[in-house]
Amino acid sequence: MQSRKDRLRKLVKVQEQLRSLHETRHAIHLAQEMAAKTEATELIERFDAPETMSGLFPEVYHRRIAAAQARGEASAEKAQAEAGNVATARARSNMVERAYRTERQWDDRRVADRDRLDMIDRRKDGK
Repeated sequence: MQSRKDRLRKLVKVQEQLRSLHETRHAIHLAQEMAAKTEATELIERFDAPETMSGLFPEVYHRRIAAAQARGEASAEKAQAEAGNVATARARSNMVERAYRTERQWDDRRVADRDRLDMIDRRKDGK
């Protein structure tokens, strides 16, 4: 049977991994948002350039610009949601880590008390 300290130590690792996952997903969504904004900006610049075929196919350019902007907005919303998940995971991780530290301190104290009692018993037996 595992001790509470061992279970808490494993839970701390799981919470750290979960927090890391949410941080990674947040970063991915931010990168996707930036890529979509960059694409929309480049398309707008190309649309205004005289040597492009934007005059022949304006609806294609407008559709692609709108799609890039929509992707950027969707990624921004997902990034915002993941930011909330990161905060929640960080709070849970901190809570579990505090419980683990407290349990570890109690365990260390119990071991030290047991060692002192054993030492006292040996001194009594030695006399």
